[in-house]
Amino acid sequence: MPNTLSNIRLAIVDDHRMLLGALTEWVRSAADDIDMVVAVPTWPELLTAKEFPVDVVLLDLDLKDNIPVSLKLSTLKAAGVRTVLMSTYSDPAVVREALAAGAVGYLVKSEDASMIAEAIRAANRGESYISAELDLALNATVSGGPKLSAQERRVMALYAAGEPVKTVAFELSISEETAKSYLKRIREKYRLAGHDVGTKVALRKRAILDGIIVD
Repeated sequence: MPNTLSNIRLAIVDDHRMLLGALTEWVRSAADDIDMVVAVPTWPELLTAKEFPVDVVLLDLDLKDNIPVSLKLSTLKAAGVRTVLMSTYSDPAVVREALAAGAVGYLVKSEDASMIAEAIRAANRGESYISAELDLALNATVSGGPKLSAQERRVMALYAAGEPVKTVAFELSISEETAKSYLKRIREKYRLAGHDVGTKVALRKRAILDGIIVD
């Protein structure tokens, strides 16, 4: 079960020690709701840590230990731990394989560090999380428009219809910050698909074109 009553207990496993240290410091300084309880460079050290099991593990997909990632994911799932994978690879086939094996999130190491906390929170809720860029690559459509999740379409429909963010949040029973986060991802998906929806007017026009709202 996801941890919803207290801070999210996080472990990071990455054999690049400089990155491990940087991630640890970033999480500790930038996310008050996430407790960094384990930061180790190897898989065995995670399993033997006295703090294990944790709520969420940020796991390097590219650990050089010859242990199949599917085995790691099944081990963590059996312990009730959610896993977000990190990798240098953004190949859609690699991402699909990781998600199919049981990861609830996937981050490319070249992406903005601010996505890390969002991915960890989503994983703790049991929700899948990948960046807008990866999502676009996985769900490219012939029309050139991005594939939005059902919740993203609901947020876009309400907002594009003229509702303020506060009302959108109320209607969907989510926080105002979460509503803003959805809008940010929607705009990023459209930007990556070659459509500028930076203003509310542009977003409305796009929502009408894509059949999300009716003019």
